[in-house]
Amino acid sequence: MKTSVQFLKGFALLVLASSLASAFDPSPLQDICVAIDEPKNAVFVNGKFCKDPKLAKAQDFFLSGLDKPGNTANRLGFSVTNANVEQIPGLNTLGISAVRIDYAPYGQNPPHTHPRATEILVVLEGTLYVGFVTSNQLNNTLIAKVLNKGDVFVFPIGMIHFQFNIGKTNAVAIAALSSQFPGVITIANTVFGANPPINPDFLAKAFQLDVNVDVSFALLILASSLASAYDPSPLQDICVAIDEPKNAVFVNGKFCKDPKLAKPEDFFFSGLDQPGDTANRLGFKVTTVNVEQIPGLNTLGVSAVRIDFAPYGQNPPHTHPRATEILVVLEGTLYVGFVTSNQLNNTLIAKVLNKGDVFVFPIGMIHFQFNIGKTNAVAFAGFGSQNPGVITIANTVFGADPPINPDFLGKAFQLDPQVVKDLQNKFMNGD
Repeated sequence: MKTSVQFLKGFALLVLASSLASAFDPSPLQDICVAIDEPKNAVFVNGKFCKDPKLAKAQDFFLSGLDKPGNTANRLGFSVTNANVEQIPGLNTLGISAVRIDYAPYGQNPPHTHPRATEILVVLEGTLYVGFVTSNQLNNTLIAKVLNKGDVFVFPIGMIHFQFNIGKTNAVAIAALSSQFPGVITIANTVFGANPPINPDFLAKAFQLDVNVDVSFALLILASSLASAYDPSPLQDICVAIDEPKNAVFVNGKFCKDPKLAKPEDFFFSGLDQPGDTANRLGFKVTTVNVEQIPGLNTLGVSAVRIDFAPYGQNPPHTHPRATEILVVLEGTLYVGFVTSNQLNNTLIAKVLNKGDVFVFPIGMIHFQFNIGKTNAVAFAGFGSQNPGVITIANTVFGADPPINPDFLGKAFQLDPQVVKDLQNKFMNGD
């Protein structure tokens, strides 16, 4: 009885700790929501249809069973029990869900992301080593901590993160997520288990693996096996970013200068007509135009990039944790695609694009672009955030600083720990 009371207290605290924000467009509640013209032919919507509120009953807001241990008798030694809108229909539009996570001794919840939610986790039993890796802009820094019973940790939306039971006994955690359907993208499964598979030559170059051994081996094994706003909404016509006042702490976004002092240069940038330098290992270059380059973008929720590709150059698998991307090809021929989350079976949605073609990469989905032509290619992309962020999967997982434990990664990616160490040496040394 005492354990049940503690469990309920922990769960209540997590739920109440979550908050909501408002958005102009409905935020994504699933990987994709393709619009159709005729409502009578509709099958999927962004979220769920609602029944007459007058017919709501207590059962619509209820779920039992989170006090029951999940089955951890699997290769990774963990189990997640979901409590989202699929299990509790009353969560629809409320922007929150929860999970129970059980870990066998030395079990792990391998590197993954939630494309639509921040996660706040509390340990109910046992000892966990947890952490997340920041995006490329923050040098893929590993932020990790050992948690004991009662400890709480936050994993920001879209960041690659993990949990590992380092104890000799079972561990249990409960987490709240800031979406009714946050989604899960397990990195190893998504990259190496896509269906149909991503070209192994492409992955070999992206992950610096031998195409005949490592990638094929990974593919073979894996084949068998709210409305809330991400950017702050504008509360005035313009909010031109200024450098932080002296001794100021970091804020979500940028400080604003007096709108009366705004000038055309605050909204201007030149240079996107100039080719980027693609003389690097991957043969691509991104020229960024976000709030750092155009301070007038502050609070406006949009930014852009130019991407240059050498022949057979690639923008390797990556995510934007805070934005959907819409890309148009200006020159050349690109093979592009994204992989859906675990819930949609890591399906590869890919297409060959020619000059003038447009493609959309949903927020948080792992995606890529590859120049399959013999000439240079150029693309332009817009993002639904003033600072969408970039997480290059290979760099983040194998180039984290300090490095993620190689034994942990070996188990997560089904690689020999020595292979993991070799990969970490490559990516940490900037090869």
